Amino acid sequence: MELNGKKVLSFVSDDFEDLELWYPVLRLREAGAEVHLAGEADNTVYKGKYGVPATSDRAFDEIDPAEYDALLVPGGWSPDKLRRFHNVLEITRHFHTHKKPIGQICHAGWVLISAGVLEGVNVTSTPGIKDDMTNAGAIWHDEAVIVDGHIVSSRRPPDLPDYLRELINVIKTN
Repeated sequence: MELNGKKVLSFVSDDFEDLELWYPVLRLREAGAEVHLAGEADNTVYKGKYGVPATSDRAFDEIDPAEYDALLVPGGWSPDKLRRFHNVLEITRHFHTHKKPIGQICHAGWVLISAGVLEGVNVTSTPGIKDDMTNAGAIWHDEAVIVDGHIVSSRRPPDLPDYLRELINVIKTN
């Protein structure tokens, strides 16, 4: 399996986009990665926008980002909540500073914006946050998936197959 031995951290909070959390988590696990969900508290059930639950394995403040090979930030409305946590921003900055893969889809760009890591980075997102992305210094494109070094971004659920193909490739080669 192409991601055997890789550990991936995914943020989770209420109102995540169900497909944008679960499709990547399941696909990465299918490829052999160990994926942990981190929320405000450990062993807590968070509900997606459409009611699909996800239980956190760890709390943000328990995470040592050095133990992980990649970061996954799902979309939905949860990124607006996630970016309010200092630990989430510090974890995101760690992955960026160490050039470890970061996957972000849809509204997930809000977390990277608040972490201050998008200056000069080519990205995509849902068009609804295009202005936020460009105001943060990102170079926005309306494409299914954009890979700029260690940052892999995508627009929305219909782009998930393209997004995961590229994200897995970046994780595998990093």
